[in-house]
Amino acid sequence: MSKIAVIGDKHSVLAFKATGMDIFTPDDKNEARKIIQRLANGDYGIIFVTEKIAVQIHETIKRFDRELTPVLIPIPSNRGTLHLGMDRINENLEKAVGRSLFREEG
Repeated sequence: MSKIAVIGDKHSVLAFKATGMDIFTPDDKNEARKIIQRLANGDYGIIFVTEKIAVQIHETIKRFDRELTPVLIPIPSNRGTLHLGMDRINENLEKAVGRSLFREEG
């Protein structure tokens, strides 16, 4: 069974520990990249990454988009959302069904 991890600042990810997810709080983007690579080489199927970190390591996120696992999912931090997660969902839906399900067509 695949594990689930959450990567982000301490205040944003600490609550996920109560659900049994593994949490990681990198000090910088290079450490975040190393953590993701280590988790990808392990038993992790899903890795949630706060949007603030996802923006800093955009190329790493894109590289894993081509892989089956792990799935990297941007999530809002405790300070709010940058809408990256919802934008990614909408992009994938547009690829699958040929149009946006969330944006109004004008």
